[in-house]
Amino acid sequence: MLTRLLKRVEGWLTKEHEDNSYPMSDFERLRHEIKPGDVLLVEGKSRVAEVIKTVTQSRWSHAALYIGRLHDIEDPRLRERIRQFFDGQPDIQLIAESQLGLGTVIRPLYVYDQKHLRICRPRDLRYRDGQQVIAYAVNRLGTEYNIRQIFDLARFYLPWSIFPRRLRSSLFEWQLGGHTRTVCSTMIAEAFASIHYPILPLIKRGDGNQIRLFQRNPLLNVPSDFDYSPYFDIIKYPFFTFASEENPAYRMMPWEGQVSLSDDEKHLYVDVDWKAAEQARQSMPRRPGTP
Repeated sequence: MLTRLLKRVEGWLTKEHEDNSYPMSDFERLRHEIKPGDVLLVEGKSRVAEVIKTVTQSRWSHAALYIGRLHDIEDPRLRERIRQFFDGQPDIQLIAESQLGLGTVIRPLYVYDQKHLRICRPRDLRYRDGQQVIAYAVNRLGTEYNIRQIFDLARFYLPWSIFPRRLRSSLFEWQLGGHTRTVCSTMIAEAFASIHYPILPLIKRGDGNQIRLFQRNPLLNVPSDFDYSPYFDIIKYPFFTFASEENPAYRMMPWEGQVSLSDDEKHLYVDVDWKAAEQARQSMPRRPGTP
C-alpha cells in the first residue's frame, strides 16, 4: 500500500507539463559537440523541477553526466555493467543520471531533445581522470533517488530554525560513496570529488599566504553549481542563429509574427509592436554626431 502511494506521489511530482514553445537549444549541434565527462544541465518542467528551481534560485533543475557511446568506455568491466542497465545499440549516446522515480540509471542522450540544455565542460580534464569520473557514476547505477534531500536543501536554504531536531537536515552526514540514495547533482559532484576536481571549493589563506582548498560537501551541490563554477567552461548552442555578413544575429531574430502569447505567458513576457517602437526611435531628436 505504501509503495503504491509513493509511486503515485513520484508520478505526480515528475509529470512534465505540456510546453508548446520551441526549445532554446539546438539539440543536433549539442549532441555532435558534447564530450565524455561533460555535465549536461537541463531545465525541467515537472513539479519537482519547479521545487528545485525555486529552492536554488536557478532555472537549472537537473544535471546529467555524459558518458559517451559504449565504445568510448575504456574499461570492459564498465561496458558490461552498462549493458546490464541499458539494452540498446552500442552507437547510442548515453548519459548517467539520478532521477526521481528511476534512481541512478543510464539513458540515451536524446531523451532531452526539445529541452533547454547547457553543457558544462570541466576545464583541462585529463582523459584518465575523465574515465574515472565516468567509472564512479557507472558504479553507482541502481542507487535509489533520495527524495528527502530535496526537502533537506529547502530547509538549508531557508531560515527554518524552528524545526525540531529530529526534522532538521541530515545533509552533513556524508562520506564519499557511503550513501545508498542520491540525487542528480550529488552523484556527479561525488564523481568529480573522487579525482579531487573542484566545483565550488572553499579557498582559505593560512599563515605565510599558504592557500588551501576544501571540497564542498557533495550533498549541498545543486545543478546550477556547475554553471557558476569557474572550473567548468559553459557551452551554449542556441536554437536560433540568424547571423549574416550584413547583420549580427540579434538584428535578424524574428521578434514579429502571427504567434501570440497565452494569458499565463503575458505575466512573464511582453508583446512589443517593434515597428511602432522603431518609428518612435527614429522620430526622437538626435544629438549631433549620433548615428
